[in-house]
Amino acid sequence: MPVTLEESQDLLGAAGDQVVGGAKRMWEGFTDFALQDNVLEVAVGLIIAAAFTSVVTSFVSEILLPPLSLLPFVRRNLDEKFAVLRPGPNYNGTQSHGYNTLDQATADGAVVMAYGAFINKLMNFLGIGFALYFVASLYDRYGGSDPIIKHTVKCRYCRKRISNKAIRCINCTSWVDGREEGMH
Repeated sequence: MPVTLEESQDLLGAAGDQVVGGAKRMWEGFTDFALQDNVLEVAVGLIIAAAFTSVVTSFVSEILLPPLSLLPFVRRNLDEKFAVLRPGPNYNGTQSHGYNTLDQATADGAVVMAYGAFINKLMNFLGIGFALYFVASLYDRYGGSDPIIKHTVKCRYCRKRISNKAIRCINCTSWVDGREEGMH
């Protein structure tokens, strides 16, 4: 049965209304999700963490590592320290070091262990960790109702970690202060 022009226009109009209605519902759902308090807190936290990371990376690479590179046994920037595991075809073994830089070694196809870069990244990680711990402890001390740093101890009976302020273990329900030992 052929469809008339008016019927096809009505069908297209109804389909268009469904698409627009679905898009509006999806947009409203997205804005409800994106503007929730906890999502905004996480977004702000991620932005602050990214800025924190760049500051700590700069501190380690540009302030902390150069003085460490002055130590007599280092002889070059600490983040440029590497060991040649397998030399490339253009390796110059007559010098004390066949490659002057890590870039030369990798460009020659040498297999290298770049332990200086690893030390750099490890120091970045430790710096960020200590800085975040400092911020969390300030938050716990001066502002937050729900602490970020949860201090725990091991239950002496079940050996699982519980809050250091707990009176009873939530895992084995024993008294943390040892009352049960006095009853027996």
